[in-house]
Amino acid sequence: MAPVGTILARLKGLYSKHQGLFLSLALVMMSPHYQCKRLRYAQYGLTGSLNALKAAAKFQFLANDTLFQVALTLLYVVPFYLSPATRPSPSLSRDAPSVIRARIRVVTLSCITCSLVVLWLIVEKGGSSPSAALTLMGWWPLDLGDILRTLLLTAILFLGPLYERGIAEGEWRSWFSRTSWSQSLSGWIGWRNYVAGPITEEVMFRSALVPLHILARVSPGRIVFLSPLYFGIAHVHHFYEFRLTHPDTPGLAALLRSLFQFGYTTVFGWYATFVYIRTGSLLAVILAHSFCNWCGLPRLWGRVEAGEPLGPPLRGKKDEDRNGNTVTVGDGQLGIGWTVAYYVLLVAGAVGFAWCLYPLTNSYNALVTFDKSTRGQSMRGRN
Repeated sequence: MAPVGTILARLKGLYSKHQGLFLSLALVMMSPHYQCKRLRYAQYGLTGSLNALKAAAKFQFLANDTLFQVALTLLYVVPFYLSPATRPSPSLSRDAPSVIRARIRVVTLSCITCSLVVLWLIVEKGGSSPSAALTLMGWWPLDLGDILRTLLLTAILFLGPLYERGIAEGEWRSWFSRTSWSQSLSGWIGWRNYVAGPITEEVMFRSALVPLHILARVSPGRIVFLSPLYFGIAHVHHFYEFRLTHPDTPGLAALLRSLFQFGYTTVFGWYATFVYIRTGSLLAVILAHSFCNWCGLPRLWGRVEAGEPLGPPLRGKKDEDRNGNTVTVGDGQLGIGWTVAYYVLLVAGAVGFAWCLYPLTNSYNALVTFDKSTRGQSMRGRN
């Protein structure tokens, strides 16, 4: 054990550099819930109160440093514009297969780099073990129950759209067809929307950002509602790309489109972050992300009709000049009852989602707890 004088000197140095932080952490140590929190810190390898204080002090600045979080966001977006192969132009859409392939390569490299940096920070600066760091980053354990419950919860939310696509438009048969799934994933647009996009975005904005906030002892509520803002910001660059490829669209309309996209991506980020914290499963939020991309935005007005396009044109991976064909089903008008049923299910799904949000995300693998008595500060909760 280190001499008392040495420990006091270290505490004095920490206090002189980070007075406000040290005082707040000291108050936490004196709280009646602190012993419980020490045990939860130990699960990440942060044994001892001094190590917990040091780890929290180091990560507090990363979690509160807006520049650091913006840097991670830019690490995801900026590579799209560094090469002519990844940059869109008036004659080259972001949906062009060559652009999608190049972007997947560079963003994969960005995610690997960011993940390694965060892993190093957690292990070397946070004093955690590699296995505990991988747990905090959502890579382990793989709990099938958490994954299935997350998908069920997401499906409840999209009950109306599932009814419209599966029943009203008659698409449900293709959901169980290997050929249909293969066709969707064989095109580069489908591969980006359902595989590469969800994986890379969740790795960057959940697996990398959230653990730094947790180790800095940021409250779960603040993590859920603030960190996804960077996820929304990461989609704002679509405004520039849309203006390039749609120069005739009025600027105000393009801006409103981008603001709307920022809004719904941020809302999804709230949900994904909540699920990630409650289940500790990166795979669960990746699959939920893919599911939401597949469903698209729900209809909020208008009648349900058959014969509508089911998705964007599919492009082959090898033939960049191939023209995709829009898939349609049905050829008749549906009665008003179909529309009424859709909106009833849409509301029922929203109510059911709110009702099941906490029960279906209740997990033994939760990274933190939303405990009012501890102001949401406890780590690695066992609900």
